[in-house]
Amino acid sequence: MADETKSPTATAEAPAVSEGHTQRPPSRGPRPGGGPGGPREGGRKYFRRKKVCKFCVEKIESINYKDVRLLAQFVAESGKIVPRRLTGVCTPHQRRLSCAIKQARNIALLPFAGRAM
Repeated sequence: MADETKSPTATAEAPAVSEGHTQRPPSRGPRPGGGPGGPREGGRKYFRRKKVCKFCVEKIESINYKDVRLLAQFVAESGKIVPRRLTGVCTPHQRRLSCAIKQARNIALLPFAGRAM
C-alpha cells in the first residue's frame, strides 16, 4: 500500500544528485570591472577623459616620415603601430600616420620589430 501512494511521476521529477555537488560554483566576489554591487558602488564614479587627436589640436597638417621623434610616440616597444583607440588620433590622421611609419620602417629610420628577449 505504501507503493500506491507514490506516483510514478514524483520519482521522475527530481533526478538524483550526488552529495557534495552543487549546481553552481560559489561566488568569488565582485567582478573586476565594478558594476552593481562592486567596490565602487557608493563611492565616486571613474571618469575617463575623451581622447583628442594630437595632430588636430596642434594643427599639424603634414605627417613627415622623416620626423622619427614624432612617429616613435605611436609605435609600441614591440614595434607595432599603436591603435587609434589607445592614442586618440582621428581616423584620417591615423591613416597618414601608419603610412609614414611604414615609410620610415622601409628606409630603416624605425625598426620593424622590437628587441628580442
